[in-house]
Amino acid sequence: MRWNGQTLDSETPSTLPGLARLNNLVRSVQTPEFAGITFHEVLAKSALNHVPGASRTMPFAWTINPYRGCSHACVYCFARPTHAYLELDEGKDFDQQIVVKVNVAEVLGREVARRSWEHPSVALGTNTDPYQRAEGRYALMPGIVETLAGSGTPFSVLTKGSLLRRDLPLIARAAEVVPVSLAMSIAVYDDELQQSIEPGTPSTKARLATVTAVREAGLECQVFLMPILPLLTDSVEHLDRALGQAAAAGASSVVYSALHLKPGVKQWFMAWLSREHPELVSAYARIYAKGTYAPKEYREWLGERMRPLVRKHRLDRAAPSRVTGGVAPPGQPLGRLEVTRLPSFGPAGDTQPMLF
Repeated sequence: MRWNGQTLDSETPSTLPGLARLNNLVRSVQTPEFAGITFHEVLAKSALNHVPGASRTMPFAWTINPYRGCSHACVYCFARPTHAYLELDEGKDFDQQIVVKVNVAEVLGREVARRSWEHPSVALGTNTDPYQRAEGRYALMPGIVETLAGSGTPFSVLTKGSLLRRDLPLIARAAEVVPVSLAMSIAVYDDELQQSIEPGTPSTKARLATVTAVREAGLECQVFLMPILPLLTDSVEHLDRALGQAAAAGASSVVYSALHLKPGVKQWFMAWLSREHPELVSAYARIYAKGTYAPKEYREWLGERMRPLVRKHRLDRAAPSRVTGGVAPPGQPLGRLEVTRLPSFGPAGDTQPMLF
């Protein structure tokens, strides 16, 4: 299917008023290959996003997000409220109205060529997934990887997309000249639950196979076991199975954290919970009664449960890179960050996680 014949009128009410206001919308595209999804192609004014307050708990100061919105449609995705800026909702619009920065590699090339660019590490996958399904059509990541590596800029990639495998030869070559860290997000190891709560993602099996492919390409691969869902994926059985499968796939290490529910995300998640697990609604209402984060007591309980399992499966051995914050490849400088558990966030923490 040629996309040139699928252009929509960008001034119709069904397209993005927020993007029209920004005056950088090129066209809106629909195709039977992506039923129910509209892609809004924009000319980005910048590719690099500065992260204020980068710290030991947020070991990167710059990010790139080639897409806005995500067809993975993860019910719990913390980035959902970002669509409100475009006058779109955090629910179906986030899943089905995808903004594509078609010129992102070109703009990035200009930005990293500036004399003021000091080559700090750049993180991809901190907001929406750079390897979501649309990447198979737009192929923005090869240009991004080549540009970063060519400029001497270290980078990390966090994804749920098995499409990462397409670019492994390119990323392996990049890793020969700059520090590179890769991580695969795999939160749910129950097929029925995974398809219900992450309906647009590759299967857990496909993502584990991608971890193996990364290792076979000579690269390290961390697994993000997050979010852990209270009363759904926090049993010893589920966690033991998850860590065992990650270890068998070749994961270098694992990081984990409990579910957090921001305003906007919480309403969408609770609507899903009411449909799929109504028996848990009152329990979740209690757990998240005081806000976004699970109580400190729950997080401490989860840590006590996880630590022996992480040791059992020998997923606590890799040290993080001081450069990218991810798992360091052989010979790369190491840091001292905790690699088996993210810091506690919320009122007692000092920052908010920039994950999926």
